[in-house]
Amino acid sequence: MKIDRMRVFMTRDKDRPRVIVALDTDDGLTGWGECYNHGPDKALPPLLDYLYGFLSGQDPTRVDYLVNLLIQQSRFPPGALGLAAISALDHCLWDLAAKAANVPVYKLLGGEVRDRIKVYAGVYTAPDAPAARDEFDRLKEGWGFTAFKLSPWRIDMHSNRWGNVVKASADYFRSLRETVNDEYEIAFDAHAKIFEPIAARQLGNALAPYDPLFFEEPLRPENIEAWGDLKQGLNCTLATGESLYNKNEFLRLLQVKGADLIQPDICVVGGISEMRRIATLAEAFFVGVAPHNPMGPLATAVNVHFSAAAQNFRILEYRLPKGQAYVYGGLDIEKREGETRYVVDPYLPKDGYLELRPDRPGWGVEMDEKAMEEEGYIHWQRRVPKRPDGSYAFA
Repeated sequence: MKIDRMRVFMTRDKDRPRVIVALDTDDGLTGWGECYNHGPDKALPPLLDYLYGFLSGQDPTRVDYLVNLLIQQSRFPPGALGLAAISALDHCLWDLAAKAANVPVYKLLGGEVRDRIKVYAGVYTAPDAPAARDEFDRLKEGWGFTAFKLSPWRIDMHSNRWGNVVKASADYFRSLRETVNDEYEIAFDAHAKIFEPIAARQLGNALAPYDPLFFEEPLRPENIEAWGDLKQGLNCTLATGESLYNKNEFLRLLQVKGADLIQPDICVVGGISEMRRIATLAEAFFVGVAPHNPMGPLATAVNVHFSAAAQNFRILEYRLPKGQAYVYGGLDIEKREGETRYVVDPYLPKDGYLELRPDRPGWGVEMDEKAMEEEGYIHWQRRVPKRPDGSYAFA
């Protein structure tokens, strides 16, 4: 069995662009993978074309051998776009290797250590407590969710005194706890918008009395040592890692004791190969893994197999493939809806978990090439806010 073709699809996941990759073999198998969309998505196809030159004619079951080649052939460590492309190719190789063996991918990773994968619903805004209660209850009734992630921002952090911003967030979480079902777990994603560690600590400690599931990524990722400073004196679970690229960066984060929970993205770090190494490092530091997963249903399928085989997996971020579009921030429940069609049979929650598919080889999903071509590419770019003085703030 040899790799003899690559196909790249520029398509969409509701209102977001997606780059989906297929690797075909000479005996008729196809492996599928998904790139992370850092922003300049149209830069990915030429990168993929270049990288494919190292895979053409190769045996796809030599996954680690080939992924190591893709990483090592670069003189300097690959960055965001390079690793997004390598991630998708890594997914394709694992899918092909498992299909060749006629087993689910998690069987090649040592087998499942759990029977199902706990997920939380990304709500991402900060709706008033009654609206949040109604949304949580709707998601609980339909899919069994008992864990949710919101934005902590109730007033503009740039045009209000910081103490008032913190108080508004604390008052909001208190009102949520007084309004919603007590069994619900609630996480808050600050979206790397805070510059000073002391300000991030103030916000986290204001939320802490109301028992957040975790406090996610309040700071930018560049100064990893600052995360160690932040966690000292922080009274709630600190989660981060979606913006880190490889095991070396995660090792530094763990060494400075900068997180209680890490959130690597399987479409960012180089695929499931690097993700497993990162998880093993975290396990040695008694740190759990809650994968970052705001992507499409193919990325969710890949995450299911990683999570099934990872001892220190905790919970997976999840977006329903049909329903609300993706939005971060604001005070309203997102009303725009859409449907992601490129996966025919996506993993859907039951009682708040994703069930494994032991009778399905590879990722366990069927791809719809016609849907990818019909939906086509949609442009999206991050909105960068401005402060009252006219300077740009963190997106």
